Amino acid sequence: MEVNDELVEQLSTLARLTFKPGEKEGIKTDLQKMISFIEKLNELDTTGVEPLLFMSDEVNILRDDEVKGSITREEGLLNAPLRDDRFFKVPKVIRK
Repeated sequence: MEVNDELVEQLSTLARLTFKPGEKEGIKTDLQKMISFIEKLNELDTTGVEPLLFMSDEVNILRDDEVKGSITREEGLLNAPLRDDRFFKVPKVIRK
């Protein structure tokens, strides 16, 4: 595949990028190197090789849910700087 100015323009439009005229030559060179690398990979014989979809064969290794103890409301409010008998008090952050 040949990288030309038209392809760089099309890619820049799709990616919503703007390039200075001097940058386009460097971008064309880099794109040509990337495409050459991919074309080199296409030369490999991959018959019998399954695609790698996941890095591990394990599926959803999750622990079982367990009911555990927690602290009481009073214990949770002990170190609160401002509180009433049931809730934390915080400064008002929404103004009308």
